[in-house]
Amino acid sequence: MAQSKKAKALAAAVNPEMLYDLDQALAMVKANATSKFDETIEVAINLNVDPRHADQMVRGVVTLPKGTGKDVRVGVFARGPKADEARAAGADVVGAEDLLEIVQGGTIDFDRCIATPDMMGLVGRLGKILGPKGMMPNPKLGTVTMNVGEAVKAAKGGQIEYRVEKAGIIHGRLGKASFSQDDLRANFDALLDAVVKAKPSGAKGKYLQKVALSSTMGAGVRVDTATVGHNV
Repeated sequence: MAQSKKAKALAAAVNPEMLYDLDQALAMVKANATSKFDETIEVAINLNVDPRHADQMVRGVVTLPKGTGKDVRVGVFARGPKADEARAAGADVVGAEDLLEIVQGGTIDFDRCIATPDMMGLVGRLGKILGPKGMMPNPKLGTVTMNVGEAVKAAKGGQIEYRVEKAGIIHGRLGKASFSQDDLRANFDALLDAVVKAKPSGAKGKYLQKVALSSTMGAGVRVDTATVGHNV
């Protein structure tokens, strides 16, 4: 597919061979996000890990201090008082067997999934559906918990999950193009800090390999890792 004049102009504004200072890169990505809609600002972090080995998996949750700019829909598997607690905290979809049937029928009307421990026998039946989407509740990520109210509020308040993919890359959202550069930087710092702290024992050599920023429709901007505040 041929590039539009606008796409070519945006790509031409970025030197693909150059490494930019982090703040300069953020400014460029914001300036290039000129679509009529509020583009999402994303980051790709290349790590020196092989996630096929259990001791090199990098996964966790982090709360972005400035939020994501996205209305996150939360689904909760719970019964009785815990279901009421989830609803009171703002969960969008709450249920047990009824919710199981809805998801099995092909409707997933939520972005994050939380469950109380007693529901995991039920939720386990959805492994082939939720697993590939990265939405299976997991106690290590705080999404299998009795504190469903707090978990729902966290998911609604800017908490995101991050997970390294097969190629050793973590993709994450930093917010919207309408965010200030300072807010995007604050979210970047929070995500990178979490990824660095999650460095697995099996990781050898230089952990942080490459960082690149982009917007939904804009060209990618490579970041000089020496300017991100971590030398790992």
